[in-house]
Amino acid sequence: MNYKKTVLENGLRIIMVPMKDNPTVTVLVLVEAGSKYETKEKNGISHFLEHMCFKGTKKRPGMSDIAFELDSIGSHYNAFTGQEYTGYYAKAEKNNLPKLLDIISDLYLNPLFPEKEIEKEKGVIIEEINMYEDLPQRKVEELFGELLYGDQPAGWSIAGLKENIQKMKKEDFVSYRNKFYVPLATTVIVAGNFNKNKVLVDIEKVFGGLKKEKKGSKIKTLEKQIKPAIKFHQKDTDQVHLVLGVRTFDTFDKRSKVLDVLTGVLSGGMSARLFKKMRDEMGICYYIHANNSLMTDCGTLTIDAGVDNKRVKEAIIALLGELQKLKTILVSPEELNKIKQHLIGTMYLGLESSDSLAEFYGGQEIMNKKAKTPEMIRKEIESVTAQDIQKLAKDIFVNKGLNLAIVGRFDSKLDLESILKF
Repeated sequence: MNYKKTVLENGLRIIMVPMKDNPTVTVLVLVEAGSKYETKEKNGISHFLEHMCFKGTKKRPGMSDIAFELDSIGSHYNAFTGQEYTGYYAKAEKNNLPKLLDIISDLYLNPLFPEKEIEKEKGVIIEEINMYEDLPQRKVEELFGELLYGDQPAGWSIAGLKENIQKMKKEDFVSYRNKFYVPLATTVIVAGNFNKNKVLVDIEKVFGGLKKEKKGSKIKTLEKQIKPAIKFHQKDTDQVHLVLGVRTFDTFDKRSKVLDVLTGVLSGGMSARLFKKMRDEMGICYYIHANNSLMTDCGTLTIDAGVDNKRVKEAIIALLGELQKLKTILVSPEELNKIKQHLIGTMYLGLESSDSLAEFYGGQEIMNKKAKTPEMIRKEIESVTAQDIQKLAKDIFVNKGLNLAIVGRFDSKLDLESILKF
């Protein structure tokens, strides 16, 4: 699964990932413009702008022109916004590559931001925010971010505040796009069955004429914590949703694959420790999983769970106990090998389609400015030792980085502060 990277004179990066026998092709454009690049007054604009790019372009001015063209070829298409970047993609049968490239580049290059559509889309965005508020699993994740980072971009909602959305105007989108949607901040990825030489020429023709401009910057995330912290949100739910987590490090840290394996020990399938302890042994939850998220200037390891309202304290004690074990007891050779093979296997299973490969390479490039092949990642995973895991556990499972967010109906008199410690 090799790839080719080309950088145009204006700084735009091109990643081509050929899949000779695949019947599909995907075009993905990623731009370094997410919620971390926003000001407080304009929080939510990255996500709102992503919506507006589908509401008419110079080539396709009608509100539904883009959707009609893509639907007419059976394309799977969408866009997404995160903290670090925004993405636009379309996937279709391989012979439709010219149309995909034309449409996705049109979204990126030529949005009109019609004022009438902006006003209508405000209602859509606000209902999306309302939907997230009604989803406790989503709400508790946002609460955890607020707890860790407070009133800075890393702690803000990607969708933004309703009052911000209501105030946004066409000039806000034009200004934001001009500042951040520049070649130096953009990566174009093509994955699937295609002719590399022709695709490179076609991309250069579309994007090569763009002026090389300085890309917009973001404020570095500040981290300050001296003891365990808790944030609650009372909500009428049938179970308590919680996120228990610790601060880790950024995406450039050499220990990232050790963290992946450590996370796998906790949550790598139904035979992993958290599932066995919390669900099989204790019967205390239905969903339970661990994740690690590494950004360009911060990172976390989190455990998400939905537990019985009356057993919150019991659940937290059990979770902390599982983390503590990683500090004191070496992972056995058998378990370590199982987790490594699980991680490697799931990685390859996740790379069978053109869109997943595009995101795999594109996500690495936009975040790290370089990408590793699956084979390189496999070797890194295989090199992790039980001693590496134990050392990392001792480094990150510390009181000054421990945090807990809770959403649901629970007894606010519960003395969780007394148990929230390693």
